[in-house]
Formats: sequence, structure tokens, C-alpha cells
Amino acid sequence: MHRVLVTDPIAPRGLELLEKEEGIELVNEPEISYERLLEVIGEFDCIITRSRTPVTKDLLERAERLKVVGRAGVGVDNVDIETASRRGVLVVNTPGANTIGATELTMMHMLTILRNGHKAHSSVLDHRWERKKFMGTELYGKNLGIIGLGNIGSQVAIRSKSFGMNVFAYDPYIPREKADKLGVKLVDDLHDMLAQIDVLTIHAPLTHETKNMIDQKEFEIMRDGIYIVNCARGGIINEEELLRNLESGKVRGVALDVYSKEPPAPEFIDRISRFENVSLSPHIGANTHESQENVAVIVVQQVIKALKGRSPEYVVNAPFPDLSVLTLIKPHLDLAEKMGKFMVQWAEEGIREVHIEVRGDISDHFHPISAAVLKGILEEVVDFPVNIINSTYVARDRGIKVEELSSEETPDFKHYIKVVVRSDGGERVVAGTVLEGQLLRIVQIDRYRVDVEPEGILLVLENKDVPGVIGKIGSFLGSAKVNIAGFRLGREKKGGIALGILNLDEEAPPDVLEKLREIPEILFVKQVVL
Repeated sequence: MHRVLVTDPIAPRGLELLEKEEGIELVNEPEISYERLLEVIGEFDCIITRSRTPVTKDLLERAERLKVVGRAGVGVDNVDIETASRRGVLVVNTPGANTIGATELTMMHMLTILRNGHKAHSSVLDHRWERKKFMGTELYGKNLGIIGLGNIGSQVAIRSKSFGMNVFAYDPYIPREKADKLGVKLVDDLHDMLAQIDVLTIHAPLTHETKNMIDQKEFEIMRDGIYIVNCARGGIINEEELLRNLESGKVRGVALDVYSKEPPAPEFIDRISRFENVSLSPHIGANTHESQENVAVIVVQQVIKALKGRSPEYVVNAPFPDLSVLTLIKPHLDLAEKMGKFMVQWAEEGIREVHIEVRGDISDHFHPISAAVLKGILEEVVDFPVNIINSTYVARDRGIKVEELSSEETPDFKHYIKVVVRSDGGERVVAGTVLEGQLLRIVQIDRYRVDVEPEGILLVLENKDVPGVIGKIGSFLGSAKVNIAGFRLGREKKGGIALGILNLDEEAPPDVLEKLREIPEILFVKQVVL
């Protein structure tokens, strides 16, 4: 008999499924204190939580029977994932359960700011009848731009097309075939899309690539009178620039469910509420009865599968009850993940295929290493936790074809990992190895042999192999107050084309990268953050 303790409120439908499941004893204590939980945790095989219950190292070390932690929701900030993994405790969650709720909230906000619904409502409550004041704008015939064509972005696209909108999307990690099936025009350049849309909605995760993705330069490109909706993540829009463009009238209406700081500072609310056409909500994308029921049902289904020895789809961690295995392959898992992170930024365009080779004396551990590569790629793309257990599922769901090869033979190193991705922008290659059991190295980027530590901020430049180029780059970065921590060079032949990789102490600002591209000898510049 598996004993399951529910420590936070979940929808009744989830509790019903647990009660009916043979071989499971349910204990529902949604208000249990942390102190009491520490006392009783040793009696349970599984706990189901939301964000209220901290699943700490201390708790996990007392949980002698615990096999599964079920998180009813996406975020797992309240769970000590590392300790759970080391103790062989599986952590599962529920990504995608709120897709429809977040989609419909987006449509509500979009309609609100185009038709002034919130202001008209307040006017009638104040006993005013101001019909002429609330002249609105129709969705029909307007150009909608979507940043992020994942689950929620796709559903917004379907509903917007039913309103008669022309839908564009920017998502460099989505295969063009998916956009074609949705009837969406997928653009390669964000700025090209921003220049031709009337409404912008955001459905992307917050990563180093998307932080402040909508900044002053992007506002300048937009049409006057644009409407903006963000129900994804705070921080993707520069809030100071948003306020400035509301003030100037460049932005006609804005709707926000998310903020760079939550709850937002009173000063920000006071400033944005001065503008006429603003619709705000307190991060309620998942707050529907249906979404909450979906969350409860999905987390219970995941827990039951895990307790009964079947494979759950949404696993947040990789439990390693045998710590000797973890110690043996951890450097290679770290390398593989960093190679994936490098590749998704290096390739830029929508990745359609990933070819992974694992060679040498680590070939027996091919599957977790391959999954770690996919984890590194997908973490930059999706807004829910990805790990070496669920990364294969997530890649498949996003239409990415994965080819795998393992062999004990290796060309130059004792062990060797190679990743080739094919995207709309062509083919990219990265290869790496672990030296002396712990030193991670990238040894190949595309056709160039290199020796690079995959750590921190890398500035990768393709340039003509002529005297003076390195000096120009160093001088320019020095004048821009960007410090170089290290430099490596790879080239095919003397006097040809070379690849320079600089380790930087801090990220080079976008304007610095643009000016570097203006140096005649430099052919390509890309900043990668690992």
C-alpha cells in the first residue's frame, strides 16, 4: 500500500482519483504545518504539494519511504531538487495544464484594450453614459505579432485567426512546418515583424535572450498606436521604456498579467495607472476552475504512474540512487548540457534536427548524455523545467527529430561528444571532451578546431586571418569597458578565415556588438551565455 499525503489544497477531482486508485491510501492535510510535516514525513511514499509547502533538504532526509514528490503546478522553486535526486526521489510537475486558461486571458486582455471594455464598465458604474468616449478598434483585419509559438502562442494564433486577424510569429526554435500548419507567417527577424504589426502578444520564457527583448530600439521600430499584451513572463519588456512609450502615445494600449517584480512595486502601478488604456491583472493565467482541475488531475496521474513503476511524462529531476554513477558521468552531463546551450544560441534559427554522437569509454552512458544535450537546447526554448528524463519527450512534442549514435571508437580523445543541429539557417557543429576527468572543453565549432572552456560569456567572431584584427577587437572592447578574461583562436589555414572565441567578464551591450560587426575584417559576431 502506497501512502500519499496531500499538503496543499488541490481540486476535488484529483483527490477523487487518488481515493479510487487501488493500492493507494490518501491522507489529505492541506493546512499541515511544516513542523508537523517533519514529524510524519517518514510514514509516506509520496507527497503532493503546491507552492506553500517547502520540500527542503531536512524534510527529504527524514523521508525514509518517500519515492515521489508531486508538484501541482509548473514551478519547483520550493523543492530541493538536488537532494531529491541524490536520494532517488522523483519530482513530477504539470506543465501545459494551464494552456487554455492563459490563452483565454490573453484574448480577454487583447479585446479589453482594443474595445476599452474596462473603462466603459467603470464609466457606467459611475452613472455616466459616455458612448462617444469609448470608440474602439476591431481585431478583424489587424496584423497580430506573436513572440513565442509554443503551446500557448499556438492557441492564441488559432483564436486570433478566427477573429479574422493576420497572424505573424517570431520563434527561432519552432520548425517552419508547424507555423505553416497553423496558417501563421513565421518571420526570421523580430524587427521585421515589429515593423508591420498592430498588436503584439508575448508567449516566451524569460531567458538571457528574451530579457528586455522589447527595449527602446524595438519600440522605435513599431508602428505608432500599437497595442501590447504580455501574459508570459515579466522582464521581457523593459518596463521603463514601456512607460515612456505610453507617455509619448507610441503605445496606444497595454495589458499586463506579469511584471519584472511580483507583486509589482506600488510606484510602478501608480505610474502606469495614469494612462488611459491599461489593463492589469495579478498573474492569473492559470486561475480558472478548469486549469486548477487539470493541474490536480495531471499531478495525480503522474504520481500514480511513478508509484506503480510506469514512466511519468513530466519529470523534473533525474534521481541517482547510485551516487557512484552520478560521480562517474556528472562532468560529461555538464559538458553535454553546456554544448546544448551553446548550440541553441549558435544556430539561432528554428532547430529541426539534432544529431548526437557519444564516443569512447563513456558510450555506455549514451542515453543520459544525449538527454543532457537536449536539456541544454530546450531550457532556452520552453518556460517549464526540462531535465534529462523529460527532454526527449519535450523534443518530440516540439517536432525536433533526434538522431543518436554511440561507439567505443573515438578519433582523438578518450571520450568525445559531438552535436550537429540542422535548422532553417543551415547546419552547425560543436564537439567537446572532458580532460583529466573534470576539465570541460569544446574542441570543435563548425569546421574549426578550438580549445575553449564552456563557461560564462563567450564572444565568438569569424574574421579574416590577417594581422591586426585581434588588436582592433581588444582595443575596441577595452574602450567600451568590456574586459577580456581569455582568448582562443581556431583556423583552417594561415591567411584564411579564423574563429576567435573571447571569454568576457560581462556581457557586451548590443550597441558594442553592432560596432564590432562594422570592423571590415570581421565577418560574423555572436555572443553566447553559458
